[in-house]
Amino acid sequence: MALTLYNTLTRRKEPFEPIDAANVRMYVCGPTVYDYAHIGNARPVIVFDMVFRLLRHVYGADHVTYVRNITDVDDKINARAAKDFPDLPLNEAIRRVTTATEKQFHDDIAALGVLPPTVEPRATEHIEGMTALCDALVRRGHAYVADGHVLFDVSSMADYGTLSNRSLEEMEAGARVEVAPYKKGPMDFVLWKPSKPGEPAWTSPCGIETPGRPGWHIECSAMSEKHLGPEFDIHGGGIDLVFPHHENEIAQSRCAHGTPVMARVWMHNGFLQVEGEKMSKSLGNFITINELLATKKFGANQWHGRVARLAMLGTHYRQPIDWTAERLLQARATLLDFADLLAGVEAAGEPNADVVAALSDDLNTPSALSIIHGLAKSAKRNPEGAAELAATLEFMGLYGGETRDALNVGVEAAKVDADKVDALVAARLAARRAKDFKESDRLRDELAAMGVALKDAKDPQTGEIVTSWEVAR
Repeated sequence: MALTLYNTLTRRKEPFEPIDAANVRMYVCGPTVYDYAHIGNARPVIVFDMVFRLLRHVYGADHVTYVRNITDVDDKINARAAKDFPDLPLNEAIRRVTTATEKQFHDDIAALGVLPPTVEPRATEHIEGMTALCDALVRRGHAYVADGHVLFDVSSMADYGTLSNRSLEEMEAGARVEVAPYKKGPMDFVLWKPSKPGEPAWTSPCGIETPGRPGWHIECSAMSEKHLGPEFDIHGGGIDLVFPHHENEIAQSRCAHGTPVMARVWMHNGFLQVEGEKMSKSLGNFITINELLATKKFGANQWHGRVARLAMLGTHYRQPIDWTAERLLQARATLLDFADLLAGVEAAGEPNADVVAALSDDLNTPSALSIIHGLAKSAKRNPEGAAELAATLEFMGLYGGETRDALNVGVEAAKVDADKVDALVAARLAARRAKDFKESDRLRDELAAMGVALKDAKDPQTGEIVTSWEVAR
């Protein structure tokens, strides 16, 4: 099945045709390293890791270049450094903050089963490319110098706003920010700005004498150009980045190079809510990846990274996702079932072709997971299918040989009503005999949420399925 992807730029699903099948290129906006990444940040990391895995499978691991950047120069970093290390020179404080935060980010996403990108550039290593872009944009009449700043002239680009599907007039009418007096137009944005005393500073472009530092948008344009060229295949990120960040990346890159596109396909994942509400510190539902993995802050549970990954992939990447404790409980119950089934099994062969086909349809992970559940049921009847199941789960980053105890990290033995459990187990067996597998699965998940693990086996005398249970640990 041909690979198709939804393109935000054209607002439709399209067959994916790389510029060069021998070097398929993807860029995804990475973290700004001033604080621990939260679970909303985890979504694009997991989604585009899945895209990376799929591209490697289709085109070959040696023929895919995945660039995910580190933003290590930003106002938020400066503020955090000054707050945490007030007695240190700001540049030294910044180094401490960015080094520690970047390491934590890598540790956290590795636990989510995320592969390292091919290249992980840092903004501070690409300042020369940013100043070169500023010079080119001024030279080509798309930017101007004013009061020590270099600003992009939005009116110079006839189709500015195409990605976000809004006209310049609409954006100007909706703008609520105070317009700096040195701007020609209210939507013009900063490419370069003066540094304040003590802040990180570099030699400015365009003949500006005072040292300065880049604006946010120019950083990604410079890093993607350096590692992927002025035109590449896929640019990804969260839906919140469509405007202004990605819109401005397109403007800078296209106008600097005179190219018709920056990336041919723009992919964006949907928003994440927590228990039905927008995540925010004021609501008390703000949670970092590290807190999810290492504490019992969310749902009174500590969660294994594979569990979080499965919970995230259960919703199609373009749809909004409601992050709930129940979602994680169901994901854990599923992975515990897989762990029992795959104990002592080694992955062998290619991932299941139907799963690959589902993923090739705009990364349809819910469909892929439904097929995987079918593979698991088949493997229970025919153990020879377990090796393919293991290979498929490994391909999706959902299995690395974890045992039941590993997946149950931090879980304490639950106190349960034995009579109630026996009744639910009996009801599940009755549903199975009636071939009501939907009800059977629902009852299994209800028992898992109570902290009960089931084990099905055949009675050696009657051949009928009998179920034993234990309190999960």
